[in-house]
Parts: sequence; structure tokens; C-alpha cells
Amino acid sequence: MILLHDLITLYIWILIIAALLSWFPTTNSQGGLAGTKRVLARLTEPVLRPLRAILPRPSFGGVGVDLSVLVAVIGLEVINVLI
Repeated sequence: MILLHDLITLYIWILIIAALLSWFPTTNSQGGLAGTKRVLARLTEPVLRPLRAILPRPSFGGVGVDLSVLVAVIGLEVINVLI
């Protein structure tokens, strides 16, 4: 059980790091930041893609906000508490 809790916590941190790195533009597709973003996208997209399809994108000041990471983190925390 402890291993499962640790894996969920690790995945939550991966989601948070991927969300924070999405704020930084990458101009070079071969750089370290671009590679890191690609790896994190491969790890997070299987969870986030279905949530993005379901959730509406609220607009704040004309900018669409992606709430899928927030919903995923909350959902994983609930699962982590329940198991």
C-alpha cells in the first residue's frame, strides 16, 4: 500500500512540474527543456487528454485556462486518501 501511495504522490509531482514548465516557451526543439517537456508530456497526456475533452475551458481575460491538471491532482489526492 505504501508503494501505491508513493507512486500516486510521485505522479502528482510530475503533473505539477509539467504544468509549471508549460509556462516557459521552448525555442529550440533539441534543448534540455524541450526534451524534459516531451518526456513529461508522454507521462501526463494519458491522464490529462480525457479530462481536457470533458472539462470546459474557462476564459479569464481572454485567455483559456486548462483546469485538467488541477482536476487530476485533486482526483489523485482523493484516491490516495481513500486507499
